[in-house]
Amino acid sequence: MKCIVGLGNPGRKYKNTRHNIGFMVIDELLKRQNWKLNQDKFEGKYTVEHVSGDKIILLQPQTFMNLSGQSVRPLADYYKIAPEDILVIYDDLDLPTGKVRLRQQGGHGGHNGIRSLIDHLGTKAFNRVRIGIGRPEGRTPVVDHVLNPFAKHEKEAVAESIHKAADACEAWMEKSFMVVMNEFNG
Repeated sequence: MKCIVGLGNPGRKYKNTRHNIGFMVIDELLKRQNWKLNQDKFEGKYTVEHVSGDKIILLQPQTFMNLSGQSVRPLADYYKIAPEDILVIYDDLDLPTGKVRLRQQGGHGGHNGIRSLIDHLGTKAFNRVRIGIGRPEGRTPVVDHVLNPFAKHEKEAVAESIHKAADACEAWMEKSFMVVMNEFNG
C-alpha cells in the first residue's frame, strides 16, 4: 500500500495559493483517474483506490499546513503504511517557480508542513515531490508570498509543474521511487 499526500491549507481562502500546490497535484490526479476524495477521517479527506493490484491512498490533510503530521500519522498507523511508502507533495521556496524535484528523504528545509511530518512520523525517510514556488521579490514577507496566488506570468510554468508532479506520482504507483526519481530528476 502506498500513500500520496498533497500538502496545503483547507478552505476557499487558500484554494489557489502557492502553499496549496500539493492539493493542486492531488486534484489533478483525482481528475485523471476519475477518483473522488470520499472519506473524511484522520483530519483529512482521502480515497483508497487500486492500481495494478496495489492499494493507493490519496490524502489532503485538513489541518493547517503546520499541523500536517497530525493527519498523516494516524492514517499511516491505521493502514499500516511505512514511511518509505509515503510520498509527500509540497511547495518549495528554494526552487524556481515551476521546477519539480524528487527526493527520497531529507530535512525540513524550513518548511513547517514537512517539519510536522518529520516530528509525527519520527523519521525523515519518506519520499517527496518538491514543487518550486520561487522566493518572494523585494521585501515581501515569506508568509505573504506563500499565502498568495501565483502571478499571471507564472501560470503556465505552474500548470506544467502540476502535470509533471502528477506524472511522477502516477509512475510511483507502479515503480520504485528510486526509478521514478531518476526518470523525473534527469
